Amino acid sequence: MTAIAEASVDTQEARGAEYLARARQVAKVIEAEATAIEAQATITRPVYEALADSGLFWILVPEEYGGAGLDIVSAFKVVQEITRADGSTGWAFMANSCSTGVAVGYTNAEGAREMFAGPDKAVTAGMIVPTGKGVRVEGGYRVSGRFQFASGSAHASFIGAGFVVHDDQGNPVVDADGQPEARIAWVPRDQVEFLGNWDVMGMVGTGSYDYQVTDRFVPERFTMSTFSTVPVRPEAVYKLGLLGIGVGGHAPVALGLAERALQEISHLVAAKVRPGYDGFVGDSDVFKIEFARHEALYRAARSYVYEVFGDAEQTAAAGLPLTDEQHARLRQAATWVQEVAGDVVMFAHRWAGSATVRNPSALGRCVRDAAVATQHALIDRMTLSDAASAILPGYRQS
Repeated sequence: MTAIAEASVDTQEARGAEYLARARQVAKVIEAEATAIEAQATITRPVYEALADSGLFWILVPEEYGGAGLDIVSAFKVVQEITRADGSTGWAFMANSCSTGVAVGYTNAEGAREMFAGPDKAVTAGMIVPTGKGVRVEGGYRVSGRFQFASGSAHASFIGAGFVVHDDQGNPVVDADGQPEARIAWVPRDQVEFLGNWDVMGMVGTGSYDYQVTDRFVPERFTMSTFSTVPVRPEAVYKLGLLGIGVGGHAPVALGLAERALQEISHLVAAKVRPGYDGFVGDSDVFKIEFARHEALYRAARSYVYEVFGDAEQTAAAGLPLTDEQHARLRQAATWVQEVAGDVVMFAHRWAGSATVRNPSALGRCVRDAAVATQHALIDRMTLSDAASAILPGYRQS
């Protein structure tokens, strides 16, 4: 590694450490507001202001635009810390910061600069799957559609609306491969109708509301291709792709839930007594064996997640395309860590007794949040089957 490259790595690590330290300070505000967040079904104003004032929403916005310009691992460590403080806040923050990273990396460069380079930087949220309809008109598109799961939308300034492009005759436009042309529009929040419909068992405070866009004109510069593989920015992090950033963000959320569950159960059993135990539950060999096993699972998952995402970004930084195996491992890690988090959280739940049943309870929120986090369509277990198709050949060659 050259001296210039080493200096760049040192600077990158220093910025990552700085923003992680900021996240730890914000985490104190989040923990104090966690009960109110769940009661209000969205991030409270003090938490929003703490995240905004510390610049955390823009961890994946380049320094040129006044953002943190973090590498993917450093950004994910911030997401993990925010989730450790509260699962709902971590999920909503992940949705905001990762969709913002996608927007700045892939939206028309003029539009991205307008959204993110000024003093009043955009925060994005919303569904990017192309379930809406956009009619191509002069200068842009007229977009309509009803969407779900707008996590973090209560404080977002632009809301994503995925759509299939139609011509002025109402016919879907197809690309060179014969597939419908799909795009994402970033719509100002005052042009979006929020429909509510967020009454759930877990991730209660994410504010993942349904919403509707009705025949709104969106300039071309505020749109991007849904399935683009070529970013408009030169930074390596954007070369991880929409799935690498957007789906990958679910991994540190899972890690944060698992970390918090281990912290909570370690405190609870230290003074817990139950019939059949000689002394405190936490002093029993049975508990300590299970704790050691699950703590190792958490640490192994954390290491693997950050290894594969760091390796992929290093490849991109070297100017090389990611291999099929690297893409597969990004998906593998993002899905597998959900299973690990679920196991770790349920281990803590079983040993906590009634401590997860009575509200408010940080561990109780972890249990409910983990149960919902594992249900996201983009981390369905079938993604492991897809990943295995690209990973297996490496083992068969040996």
